[in-house]
Amino acid sequence: MFTFKFIRNCFFSLILASGALSATAGQSEQIAVFSGGCFWGVDAVFKHVKGVSEVVSGYSGGNADTAHYELVSNGDTGHAESVRIRFNPAQVSYRQLLQVFFSVAHDPTQLNRQGPDSGSQYRSAIFYTGEEQKKVALNTIELLTSKHAFSSPIVTQVVPLKEFFPAEEHHQNYLALHPYQPYIVFNDKPKLEQLRKQFPELYQ
Repeated sequence: MFTFKFIRNCFFSLILASGALSATAGQSEQIAVFSGGCFWGVDAVFKHVKGVSEVVSGYSGGNADTAHYELVSNGDTGHAESVRIRFNPAQVSYRQLLQVFFSVAHDPTQLNRQGPDSGSQYRSAIFYTGEEQKKVALNTIELLTSKHAFSSPIVTQVVPLKEFFPAEEHHQNYLALHPYQPYIVFNDKPKLEQLRKQFPELYQ
């Protein structure tokens, strides 16, 4: 687990300064796709964010014929384990989702790995759905880098979303269905606790 200190205060100072903390009223639901290691934990984190109506675990970055766990696990399909987030921008902004992504959901300084999992399928990536998401993602990384929010460089890829492929059913909602599995207890439950402590206004 990486160190969370400073990231929250850094984000709030940056977001408040830009006036971007307020959500956008009058917009329909939108989609965000993030990759931050094993999708079990990332899925669970965003399921507990207010304004998020659906989170699906799956694969992004490769082709349809290789979007299967056994193949993706080889690390040579181009896919990353990802989550597709459906959210209401009137309740939570894309920038706030990025806030959670960078400070709670994963460690953006680890290249092609997260914790005990290694391989390109566990890479840090933002799959943007349009130019506005791309702009916000790149700006966020630039701000975090300029403020030295992390002791190591951010390695998160910012790439266009070509297609998202839902994972197999037994990978969906994994933490809620297997709360006492050792991997979940050690790697993923602490993320939920950090979300609750750091972002009580977003936690649900």
